[in-house]
Amino acid sequence: MGRQHRLTVGGEDFYIDLLFYHLHLHCYIVIELKAGAFRPEYAGKMSFYLSAADDLLRRPEDGQTIGIILCRSKNKIVAEYALRDTLKPIGVSSYQLTKALPNELAGRLPTIGEWEKKLAG
Repeated sequence: MGRQHRLTVGGEDFYIDLLFYHLHLHCYIVIELKAGAFRPEYAGKMSFYLSAADDLLRRPEDGQTIGIILCRSKNKIVAEYALRDTLKPIGVSSYQLTKALPNELAGRLPTIGEWEKKLAG
């Protein structure tokens, strides 16, 4: 549905990194992208986003909004403690950018240097 999707709560604007709608599950999917390791406070932020999305976006026929926190890395024990008592559907996963890129695409995509040059002007 979009990136940096704006939600206005209590007169303040908040931005969800990525918002999807799952056609088979009939629910919204909120994705937060983090450049570093998982931190426990991310669970609180995600819980806030899920509550807001459920109140502001969800229709009666939609299921409960699902949250996914994607981090560069995660400590499974820290993630478990952060999410243990939450009743909201929140998952934490790590990602790998370059290792998951197929070899046949590696030569076709611009390098970091080429992106920096292009963005600089």
